[in-house]
Amino acid sequence: MSSSFRLVYVPGVMPDKWVRVWNERLPDVPLTLTQVPAGTAQGLLLGGDADAGLVRLPVDRTVLSAIPLYTEQTVVVVPRDHLVTAVDTVSPEDLADDIVLHPLDDVLAWETLPGRPALERPATTADAVELVAAGIGVLVVPLSLARLHHRKDLTHRPLAPAPESSVALAWPEAATTERVEDFIGIVRGRTVNSTRGRKPQPAPEKRERGGARKQQPAGGSAGRSRRAAAGGTAKSPRRGKPRRRS
Repeated sequence: MSSSFRLVYVPGVMPDKWVRVWNERLPDVPLTLTQVPAGTAQGLLLGGDADAGLVRLPVDRTVLSAIPLYTEQTVVVVPRDHLVTAVDTVSPEDLADDIVLHPLDDVLAWETLPGRPALERPATTADAVELVAAGIGVLVVPLSLARLHHRKDLTHRPLAPAPESSVALAWPEAATTERVEDFIGIVRGRTVNSTRGRKPQPAPEKRERGGARKQQPAGGSAGRSRRAAAGGTAKSPRRGKPRRRS
């Protein structure tokens, strides 16, 4: 087992709260945190370069275990003076006249992208955001990526209906280590004393008040039973001469 716990996470995911709990509960086990492109996270897990990852679904469930954590709202990123800023929620039809950029690292599973396609696909979401700011098109992404690439000259609005992106905790199925179980407990909100997924410790032997262990008196019912079984007679506790009748 590694002396540290190696966690990868994809852009837009904020693992800070779970990392904070880890450091409080396991201060002697360093947590190594690395942000990686969404398309490379699965390969790093399968290659043994990370113990677990906060990734975007889907992943290959034949080799990776995954616990879905949450599903993000999908939004369209537009210039602040764009017409769709006048509404609370945008529909795909509202983007019919817009160039909708489709970066190569897109994390949404589109059947048909709304709007008009660009001549070329930007290499990254960050590149696409720069093009939106230049007035060349609009961009549809999960809400966390819109916040990650926030600019003062851009804004966003919810888009519906649209594909959504779900975030999960994933790890190699063949490497469910004790440290992975610890992190699973943290993301699921288990308390520090929870024994789920672990062998419970044996219950301590009951003791009498004052710390003494409870024992059967040597001369108790068990002792009398043994003497009776051996042919002996239980003695009366009364001693001395019998009383004379008057």
